[in-house]
Amino acid sequence: METSQDGLGSTKQTGASYKGDNKNDHDNNGSSFSNNSEEEDKFYDDDDNIPLNQLMTLKTEPSTLFLPTPVVSVQKRTAKASPSKTNGKRQENKHDSDGHEDSNDESDDDIPLAKLGKLHKTTNMSNLSTRRNPDSLNGRPTKKAKQGNDCTNSRGEKGGTNSKKTSDKALVRLQSKHNEKRKKQRSNIKIKVEEDEEEEYNVPKVPKKSSVASKKQPKQAPSTSTKKNNKKEKKEDADLGSVSQESSTAASQKNERKRKKEKKQEEEEHIHRWWEEKELPEGQQWRTLEHCGPYFPPPYQPLPEDVHFVYDGKPFKLNERAEEVATFYAAMLERDYVKKDLFNKNFFEDWKTTMTAQEKKQISSLKKCDFTRIQSYLKSRSEANKNASKEEKQKKKEENEKLKQEFGYAVIDGRRVAIGNFKIEPPGLFQGRGEHPKMGKLKQRVVPEQVTINIGRDAKIPSAPDGHRWREVRHDSTVTWLASWTENVQNTTKYVMLAQDSHIKGRTDWKKYETARQLHKCVDQIRQNYTNELKSKLMLERQRATALYFIDKLALRAGGEKDPEEQADTVGCCSLRVEHVRRLPENKLVFDFLGKDCIRYYNEVQVEYGIWKNIGHFQKNKNEGDQLFDLLTASSLNEYLRELLPGLTAKVFRTYNASITLQEQLKVTPVDGSIEEKMLAYQRANRQVAILCNHQRSAPKTHGQQIERLDTAIEKIKDEIKEAKKEYKQLKKEAKSMDEPTKKIRSRVEKLKRQIDRLEIRLKKKNIAKIDKEENKTIALSTSKLNYLDPRISIAWCKKHNVPIEKVYNATQRKKFRWAAEMASPEFIF
Repeated sequence: METSQDGLGSTKQTGASYKGDNKNDHDNNGSSFSNNSEEEDKFYDDDDNIPLNQLMTLKTEPSTLFLPTPVVSVQKRTAKASPSKTNGKRQENKHDSDGHEDSNDESDDDIPLAKLGKLHKTTNMSNLSTRRNPDSLNGRPTKKAKQGNDCTNSRGEKGGTNSKKTSDKALVRLQSKHNEKRKKQRSNIKIKVEEDEEEEYNVPKVPKKSSVASKKQPKQAPSTSTKKNNKKEKKEDADLGSVSQESSTAASQKNERKRKKEKKQEEEEHIHRWWEEKELPEGQQWRTLEHCGPYFPPPYQPLPEDVHFVYDGKPFKLNERAEEVATFYAAMLERDYVKKDLFNKNFFEDWKTTMTAQEKKQISSLKKCDFTRIQSYLKSRSEANKNASKEEKQKKKEENEKLKQEFGYAVIDGRRVAIGNFKIEPPGLFQGRGEHPKMGKLKQRVVPEQVTINIGRDAKIPSAPDGHRWREVRHDSTVTWLASWTENVQNTTKYVMLAQDSHIKGRTDWKKYETARQLHKCVDQIRQNYTNELKSKLMLERQRATALYFIDKLALRAGGEKDPEEQADTVGCCSLRVEHVRRLPENKLVFDFLGKDCIRYYNEVQVEYGIWKNIGHFQKNKNEGDQLFDLLTASSLNEYLRELLPGLTAKVFRTYNASITLQEQLKVTPVDGSIEEKMLAYQRANRQVAILCNHQRSAPKTHGQQIERLDTAIEKIKDEIKEAKKEYKQLKKEAKSMDEPTKKIRSRVEKLKRQIDRLEIRLKKKNIAKIDKEENKTIALSTSKLNYLDPRISIAWCKKHNVPIEKVYNATQRKKFRWAAEMASPEFIF
């Protein structure tokens, strides 16, 4: 907004820029407008009753027409002034910055200025704009405009400078006060649009009371066009709030989309396209490695004074270490583990090792221990965390992010790579899977003295926590772990590794699947070899050939020797015992044993006669607990396989069979089916692989509720379809009874038809979802999809059948398999 100065010297704001609007405006002689002059005010009042044609004779040049502030902002246009002759000298015609000229309609010339202001009230905006010469808006003065520039007075003399100054100021005063009123009426409207030239120069409604005339003017009925404009203005005022809010929402959504796009572009820029780089020498994993070491869990915070452990009905104060272990048990009171005698026995034994001599003497039975008060406190603390304020949650989030930025990344060969598990496992109670013999034992708190750091030779060694030191610092570039320690329950080594989407993990996966693809070239020869060895005179070769048959056809794991007292009694192919395999007539075998993670493997399968016969030989003169393949181990089997193909192991056989099975099963995908139908075909193919690999799970506790909700939704949709079809038939019947159905009936019929189609599609989707949930109730699909199936098969299938990759892999999995998305084409074959 710019400022203009009225005849009284006061500053006014206007919506557009005019040459005469500046408070430093000057007349032709260079003199500025006078301020607060009584004579000048009187002079202005005298002008109000002078007819316009006589007033104009006092001018030497046309005055600037000040229009009211437009409702909307307009584009500024400049027009060149038309030259005119005055006293034999050429002078430039002055126009405002919007290219306005004085109206030359002689019908207004005989009307006094005071009455002219009154007529402005009812002037039609569109009429006023059309009276203005359109050529003058483009800077091309017409013949009529040129004639109007040479104004003379009643005596036929050219007007002087003073008369021009007077008339200009009178118009300035009138128009400035009018603009001020219009500004107050429309102070809340700020809309910027562009309209055509006529709309830009429409004159809004003039105020009821003239800013120049001192007498009250009689009210006049507004014209039709004025009513329309007033109605439009009111509507604009009423809708301004909602328009502003919608504009703000749209702007925020646009900014959010822009931010996401920039983030995606930034991520794309940081993608490490390792598959396009030259590989490191054989066995070397990195050149340089830097990291800050692992993050240790915070120390234990004692329970409040009013929270007690109760023994034999009385509060009992434990030492801090024993109290911490008691909280571990209290947190599991609602779990099934506390109902197992083995779990309670192991817990009580380890718990007593943390007690003082006095505590051991007084606490002699777990049955007399009451952990419910501790449990209630833990629950209340958990609820408090869930119900924390938005600010508290945001603060916690920021703290976790700060922690991740410090410990959650490593720099490998100059690239920043995310770490998968940078936190050391906190202490707790070991749970195990199935009937693990060590369930309930105490997992001790890990200290830096137990941790080995692996880092680059030239990198800065991370500092251990205050008062501690690392067990060892290594510089081994042949391994990918960053830190390691030995866990006390199973005496196994734990590692801090890179994230799944790291280039090292991606390269390892790619090599694994490429080795499995190489097996396809020689698998027929390998199968022929072990088939011939089924009849070998050497018992070792017979056992090896039989084991290879099971690994190839049944996708069994190789297995390894375990101490049943230290670990769960799980077995694989090479560690099968006599009791795990039973022979039936007609060349049938029944396998029944605990596989990995204590998942039962039960399978009744028909095999070749040579296999069935060899199992009988291997079981002869052996007890049920004896080894079935007593001359074979997993390591010797893998060594034999590596001789046949470099890098080949029993696990590669398993990966090969899983990927081939998926590829074959996906061939039945309906080409013209919907996305849901194609995904059902994919899930079924994946399910066959999971069954082959024995990837089972227990049915989810909420499975019944999920199926019940689906059944309810299906019944509701069926009812809606029934009602819609009933109404559709009635309307069709009415339409047939008419010579020509009404537009309303035809519209309703079409609407019902579309509604029925949509409902049937929804019903189909719900039925597919129910089938999928029922079939996957006890099958774990993610294990095979992430570890045994070449991702290029799935991605190629998505590209071939136009299925979004997001339907198969989530965001984290897509990052892990980004290399596969770049490599796989729709024609990829494993």
